[in-house]
Amino acid sequence: MEEKKKKTQWHNLLLLLLTLNIFTTAGAFDYSDALTKSLLYFESQRSGRLPYNQRVAWRDHSGLTDGLEQGVDLVGGYYDAGDHVKFGLPMAFTVTMLSWSVIEYRQQIAAAGELEHAMEAIKWGTDYFIKAHTSPNVLWAEVGDGDTDHYCWQRPEDMTTSRQAYKIDEKNPGSDLAGESAAALAAAALVFKESNPHYSHLLLHHAQQLFEFGDKYREKYDWSLGVVKSYYASVSGFKDELLWAALWLYKATDNEEYLKYVINKANSFGGIGWAMTEFSWDVKFAGLQLLASKLLLEEKHKKHSHILKLYKSKADYYMCSCLNKNTAAKNVERTPAGLLYVRRWNNMQYVSAASFLLTVYSDFLKTSNGKLSCHGGTVGYEEVLSFAKSQMDYILGANPLNMSYLVGYGPKFPQRVHHRGASVESYRENKGFIGCTQGYDSWYAREEPNPNVLVGALVGGPDCKDNFVDRRDNYMQTEACTYNTAPLVGVFAKFSELEVQENVDQGQNLDLVASY
Repeated sequence: MEEKKKKTQWHNLLLLLLTLNIFTTAGAFDYSDALTKSLLYFESQRSGRLPYNQRVAWRDHSGLTDGLEQGVDLVGGYYDAGDHVKFGLPMAFTVTMLSWSVIEYRQQIAAAGELEHAMEAIKWGTDYFIKAHTSPNVLWAEVGDGDTDHYCWQRPEDMTTSRQAYKIDEKNPGSDLAGESAAALAAAALVFKESNPHYSHLLLHHAQQLFEFGDKYREKYDWSLGVVKSYYASVSGFKDELLWAALWLYKATDNEEYLKYVINKANSFGGIGWAMTEFSWDVKFAGLQLLASKLLLEEKHKKHSHILKLYKSKADYYMCSCLNKNTAAKNVERTPAGLLYVRRWNNMQYVSAASFLLTVYSDFLKTSNGKLSCHGGTVGYEEVLSFAKSQMDYILGANPLNMSYLVGYGPKFPQRVHHRGASVESYRENKGFIGCTQGYDSWYAREEPNPNVLVGALVGGPDCKDNFVDRRDNYMQTEACTYNTAPLVGVFAKFSELEVQENVDQGQNLDLVASY
């Protein structure tokens, strides 16, 4: 009788535990599906001659004469957003973040069956950078110009706007652009090191030349190229990019000279001076500081531990500001529903970038058996990861509007993305030419959803009150950019692994219940 009573108690306890587990995972998101969709997005943004295995069928070849007027082949690369200009700085940051995602979460991306697609997305960018770097001190910075491009609403396949190309060189330098391009190529070199050593070596060769060029001829690229000022002005200057590039080059080459650069210029270049609440295509300090912090895990860096700990203190500041644990004025704002809020224009770029850094930092804390010390208390790695998850879940639909801001994911997502190609009938279905203003007249103002779904695009997102208006002309909220989605690749990969583990644990619980 006593045995039966005990068995009943065990059975009830297990059922309770299982129920609790089910409730904690109820409404959980399919991160593996989100990962697949996020990588598909980069195929929508391709410029140039599309490959045979192109999966986004509503796109076709475009920009096939890019660079022709200047006598250089600039075909390829990515359109940054809903327009058709190829801007070098955000494109390079996109590739750096895609590469960093693979470096940190290669196994998880592979387990989800997406490693090949991730590497293709990186290579589409790096192939273009190799072309654009026509000699050691020349890098083509931009193709097309924002002003004329914004007068037209056309599919990329019909483009009639200017394809003027702009470069940086010794007379018109741009250390920030050269630095970020070097970082992208060095990070990508790590990605391809084992699978394609020859290509990895080529990437490193270009990365080292670009870093040298950027460091020798120091200037902000928007001072040399006024055409970028209205679109991608380098507000943070170039010192963050040079430190960032040097650190990626150190990771890729193990050459102590690059590490010395990061250590010796830590103070004068602001690496251990700037405490940031933003990480973006413009401001690299927080990413640099986290990358430097991770060097503390290796014994060989002990001699530089004093400077590396100062880098880490600034990385800690950024993490604490995201977690709302700095003093009030030094935290990142949040919407009422808990989304990080930095700016009203394309706020989601800051959310995805922050979530990536938080996720990587959580792993760092776990590996080092450390805690994050903030003004508002001490934080363990679980809490850091849990907050990153809350941001991902908001993006995927856990928000007041029950809307996924990742296009194509879930039952409800933005239907009227501010994107020329997606909002006009597909070239594959209708090859009839659509003129510059014809797109505005016939397609831009339509209330109907876009005819093509821009799967995997992360739109600008809601305002500071969690409100979102799904209209094509509401570009602050409905335009998507490559650098919004790039950091998501790593975060989705991490959470897809945890999702699989959770399902295994649930299965074991069910087996345990069944055995009673």
